[in-house]
Order: sequence, then C-alpha cells, then structure tokens
Amino acid sequence: MKKADILQLSSMPLASPSYPKGPYRFIDREYFIVAYESDPDIIREQLPEPLEPDGSNTVLYEFIRMPDSAGFGDYTESGIVIPAKYKDQRVNFTSQMYLDDDPPIAGGREIWGFPKKLAKPSLAIREDTLTGTLYYAGERVAMGTMRYKQEQITYDLKGETVCTACVETLAKKMSKTQVNLKFIPDVDGTPAIAQLVAYNLCDIIVKGAWSGPARLHLVPHVNAPVADLPVKKVIGGMHFIADLTLPYGRVLFDYLNK
Repeated sequence: MKKADILQLSSMPLASPSYPKGPYRFIDREYFIVAYESDPDIIREQLPEPLEPDGSNTVLYEFIRMPDSAGFGDYTESGIVIPAKYKDQRVNFTSQMYLDDDPPIAGGREIWGFPKKLAKPSLAIREDTLTGTLYYAGERVAMGTMRYKQEQITYDLKGETVCTACVETLAKKMSKTQVNLKFIPDVDGTPAIAQLVAYNLCDIIVKGAWSGPARLHLVPHVNAPVADLPVKKVIGGMHFIADLTLPYGRVLFDYLNK
C-alpha cells in the first residue's frame, strides 16, 4: 500500500478499519439522564485544569441507547458528565463512559478522547419503569429508574408539540459545548497527545421528551468508579429521543504546548 493510500485510511487496522470517516449521524438516540447533587470537593478533583466547577454542585448520570449509529452500529452506553466552566464558557465535561461495542470505543477514544471502557450498560422499559443499569466485570455498579412517560410530557412522538419552548430549550442544551480529556501515550510511554477536546452536537431533531422524578443507585467499584461522585440528592430525571450528528472536534487546550 502506498503512502497516499495509508493517509486516506479512516482508522486502524489496515485490513478492516474499525470505523469510517465522519461526521456520524445517530437516529432515534434515546437518553435517560438523572441529575443529582454531589460533593463539591470531589467534583473539583474530577475536573482537569483549566476546567472549573460551575458552582451548581450538579452531576449528570447518563444512560444512552443508540440503535442506529452510522459507522458504529447498535450499542448502549452509560456514564458521568460534570457541568463545568472553561474560562467564561459553560461546558459539560465527560468524566466516565462505559459501553458495549468496539467501534465506538475505538473511534471515541482515538478521535475525540471520550473516556470509554468496555462494560455492559442497558436502557429498557421494565413494566411501568424506565430502567438503566450498568454492569462492569459481572457486577452491577449503577441503576437509575424513572416513571415511564408519566410526568410533564414536553413533546409527543406523534409530532404534536406540547411545549415549543421546552423542545427548543432541550435542543439548545444538547448543542452545549462538550469537553473530553484526550490522553494518548507515545511509543515510549511519554504523552504524545494531552488535550482538552471540544465538540458540539448539531442537526438535532427532538422526537420526544419527558421529565419527572427519578432515583439513582451507585455501587463502589475500583474499575468503574461511578460511585466516587456520591449521590447527595436526586434533582430529577429526563427521558428524550432525538436524531443528531456528531461532528469532528477541536482542540480547546493543549497541555503539551502551554
């Protein structure tokens, strides 16, 4: 294979690339997010400088079902997002992420620096309850529950808008700048890439959204430390379905050139 051909590859391995070139379109992406109050000192510890806490002491625990993801397939993920600030800009920092499919693990880590690890998350409707779980190494480390479509419907899947302002607010929140810590070692073990990477979801179409009371249970685990950000008080749950595009990112901060 010629040099020019090598440089046109979308990813490794040469014989069968793990994922194609982006951007990447997601259809019927389903979110279940539990917002909760946590310990401000631990939040500070979990945020890499120059990110700062946003002062809300809020953490977002996410379960996301992705049945139709261009280039990545059908998978589910779960993890922790921390609202933060970069200078005067409010951002969301992805702290931990666990999923069950190799292409998005490889692509997420290599392109955007998502902190992805292999695990067994799920998001399902169990009788009258929306239920998210995360298993790591055979042990359950997280469970979130919410009443299924009982409270405060903001949008109906049939297309009838109940609250236009609510839908617009949700789409705006989804397009908020997201930040990851991308760290990739060189062949000698020293840092080759150490960056804060930012990206913004786009082309968002909200298909359904519901909010209401929720519960979240986190279990300590050394290799899936979601419980390190303890639940002090659950604020509420949000369940929504949307189509969206994940574009390439940009370098927000480079630790090796500062």
